[in-house]
Amino acid sequence: MRSDASKDLFVEFGNNPPGNISGIHKERLDESESLDVSHVRMKRDASKDCIPHCNIKDNSSGPINKSQLSSVCYTIKQELKNKFQSFYEGAAMHENPTLLNKIYTELYITEVLGGEVNNQHEIRQIETVFRRAITEDRPINCNNIFKPLLGQDLPIRTVLTKGIAGVGKTVSVQKFILDWAEGKANQDVHLIFPLPFRELNLLKYKIFSLKDLLQFSMGTKQLEISPNEGKVIFIFDGLDECRLSLDFQNNARLCKVTKSASVDVLLTNLIVGNLLPSALIWITSRPAAADLIPSECVDRVTEVRGFSDPQKEEYFRKRIRDQTLANKINSHLKSLRSLYIMCHIPVFCWISATVLEKMLFGSESGEIPKTLTQMYTHFLTLQINFIREKDYENKVKDDDMVLRLGKLAFQQLVKGNPIFYQEDLWKCGIIEREASVYSGLCNQIFKEEFGMQGKIYCFIHLSVQEHLAALYVHITFMSSKENAFDFINSDLSLISKLLTTAVNEALKSKSGHLDLFLRFLLGLSLESNQILLQSILTKTKCHSHCTEETIKFIKKKIQECTSSEKSINLFHCLNELGDRSLEEEIQHYMSSGSQRGTKLSPSQWSALAFVLLSSGQGWLDEFELNKYTGPQNTANEVLLNLQHVVKASRSARLNGCGVTHEGCAVLASVLRSENLYLRELDLSNNNLRDLGVKQLMDGFKSPHCKLKILRLSRCEITDEGCAALASALRSNPSHLKELDLSKNNFGDSGVKMLCAELNNPLCKLTILGLRDCDVTDEGCAVLASALRSNPLHLRELDLSENKLIGDSGVKWISTVLENPLCKLKSLRLMHCHVTNEGCADLASALTSNPSHLKYLVLSGNRIRDLGVYLLSGAMKNPDCKIEMLWLDDCGITDEGCAALASALRSNPSHLTFLNLSRNPLSDSGIKPLYGVVQNPVVYWIHFGCMVVASQTKVKPL
Repeated sequence: MRSDASKDLFVEFGNNPPGNISGIHKERLDESESLDVSHVRMKRDASKDCIPHCNIKDNSSGPINKSQLSSVCYTIKQELKNKFQSFYEGAAMHENPTLLNKIYTELYITEVLGGEVNNQHEIRQIETVFRRAITEDRPINCNNIFKPLLGQDLPIRTVLTKGIAGVGKTVSVQKFILDWAEGKANQDVHLIFPLPFRELNLLKYKIFSLKDLLQFSMGTKQLEISPNEGKVIFIFDGLDECRLSLDFQNNARLCKVTKSASVDVLLTNLIVGNLLPSALIWITSRPAAADLIPSECVDRVTEVRGFSDPQKEEYFRKRIRDQTLANKINSHLKSLRSLYIMCHIPVFCWISATVLEKMLFGSESGEIPKTLTQMYTHFLTLQINFIREKDYENKVKDDDMVLRLGKLAFQQLVKGNPIFYQEDLWKCGIIEREASVYSGLCNQIFKEEFGMQGKIYCFIHLSVQEHLAALYVHITFMSSKENAFDFINSDLSLISKLLTTAVNEALKSKSGHLDLFLRFLLGLSLESNQILLQSILTKTKCHSHCTEETIKFIKKKIQECTSSEKSINLFHCLNELGDRSLEEEIQHYMSSGSQRGTKLSPSQWSALAFVLLSSGQGWLDEFELNKYTGPQNTANEVLLNLQHVVKASRSARLNGCGVTHEGCAVLASVLRSENLYLRELDLSNNNLRDLGVKQLMDGFKSPHCKLKILRLSRCEITDEGCAALASALRSNPSHLKELDLSKNNFGDSGVKMLCAELNNPLCKLTILGLRDCDVTDEGCAVLASALRSNPLHLRELDLSENKLIGDSGVKWISTVLENPLCKLKSLRLMHCHVTNEGCADLASALTSNPSHLKYLVLSGNRIRDLGVYLLSGAMKNPDCKIEMLWLDDCGITDEGCAALASALRSNPSHLTFLNLSRNPLSDSGIKPLYGVVQNPVVYWIHFGCMVVASQTKVKPL
């Protein structure tokens, strides 16, 4: 706020806006009439076309020209640029600011469908992000906060942006203003008024007209806002910190900008639209306070979700100059999913970067933090060490300062207060001078700012307050056996009494405001965490049996708990205590719910998903859907509720689980996600049909999808599904390596559609399965043409059980094999009606290009001795590298064995497997093979017996 502003600012209206105001000297309205918000949206929508815009003019010398107008706007922009171009992480360290544009990382902001406001406890919201269907996400760029999305046609006047503490709401506002001031965005906006509630609180008992308030806030002289051009934006940041009444039902109706009233009356009339109905309004708030604004007054509700996984990595690259160190920190956090999930919050990213930078590159030593408690405890000890270096005269004792701040944190946390005042500090033995010293020394923990009726105090983040509160409770109990909850209700050992009391108190809390505090308190009870605090804790330690008693108590509470929401936090408590049976406990909890015949609630699924993601165990690399399905949970329901687990897994095995097109819609949203780890997806033997494939391919087209293996065998796919698959390959051709479409009925028409994309040089497909797909020789011709155009990548081709391929189809495939650029290693032609004629073409191709093919399957074809003779001729070539050869059930007699023996005598070094089972062979017929095979690992099969090469003994299979 500025106090040296001119008093010449005035505002005019025109074009008969709502309220029949045509000018400040026109007809006066009844100012005593109360606000009516019940028809705000209807009146606003009906008057969209007549709402005037605003334009800034210099009123010092009458009418001005465009150059003078530009000069006024330039001056305002420069002032806002100077104010918002610097960024202060933690508390405001003005001696060492960072340019916002250097550190700023784009945040993930979405529109909340239906304008729904969620009033959950903030920490719980970090976890419930895993319950939200990804399909509900409607991402919005910060600079487009007032712009309708595709399909939205109504103008947006008022935006309410919610988000938990530290998630980046204020930084988003700062970036929005800076980009406008620097001319990078929203240049149709003529003026922005930033009016944070923390500053407005100071004016609670002041009387202003709107023009005076704007003049006071901007400090810009001789301005006029006229009705013809441009627009004005008011930004009210931090609704949750508001100490004004904001009584939308009873405040007086105010339509004249020169009429004086209290600040809360001015704000309610601005938001409703009685004052400056043309102005745009942006309000930010924590979720708990968002409903202070009537829904009728809000055109759009958005939510700042924080960082996506790529944005986390970008933040650390910008925050840490040493890119090697930044990469180490990213790798460490990724390996510990619980911490990585918490890095959705930019403040937690900053805490993690501060701690890990010192531990991996600086003077701090010790074990790298693996849990939430360890990370915050390291952060606290790091700040204490910094304080010791800074407080040369040792005016403040570490333990006194931590205890007093911890007491303040705990007392205000129990009351649900994130912001407190001087009288709150007095109750904890902190006088004003000490508060200033604390905020100076602990500027990364505790800060002092201006607020309502003077100074206000808060911790830099709610989670820091919760950690200090837990530390205070633990220290006071360990040093004096004092229970901060004032009563004991257990016969367990002393420390267990405290912990079980805290568990019970947290379970009583309806808002969940003690949930994270409980996790910290339990974590601090571990000896490993107490070692980190030896400098400020007594030497009393917790014995392991105390932890075991507490774990046993929590498991009992899980069984008794009727609230699945409370069970979620208890699972996290077990995780914080390092319970090794946590995963089994959750599985038991889930299965017991099914046994009771109850459907799993979203919270139960959330508990499973979050703990699976936060466990960091290697088995998450493979997600098997059938482990979670049962009578009460269909495959589609499991996919919907565990989609984030699928997204975080390397491999998803969903074969034979009853997935339908509904499940494919969920998987499509997973494939569109930025932070996608999934590389292998097996949907074989599910009734997907073409509709399911179409929905799945909508996700496959996404540039974020880097799926390498896709198995869709036995999914009842026709050529219509192949068309969708081909279109997806056209959009995203470079990642897929393996595609299995076996046992579907798309025939040659489907193959033609796929081949149109296979000949794309960007297509890197190495394995293609087309077994039993009704492919004929015509399909083989198209396939051969595509592979001749793009021969460098395909390594395995399975055309087995396509009975209409025949010799003519093999001929087409042989033209591919003989291409010197072809690198095909495996060719499967089982049961394809191939005869000796087809073998002749194969032999010719092997003679032309002998060095690549290693696996050849011709089982179940009528090639007979002549076909074997032709193949054996090609195998005599020393460059022939065939290692495994399947000739079972091919009508081969002893004469064919003799031909093979001759080939092996000429080139014995490569063949390692030979299958001759189900052929009319005699013992004398296979004897010629005994003496020619030199490699001891070579074996073949004859009449159900395996004969080891170079040995005459027969070993039963």
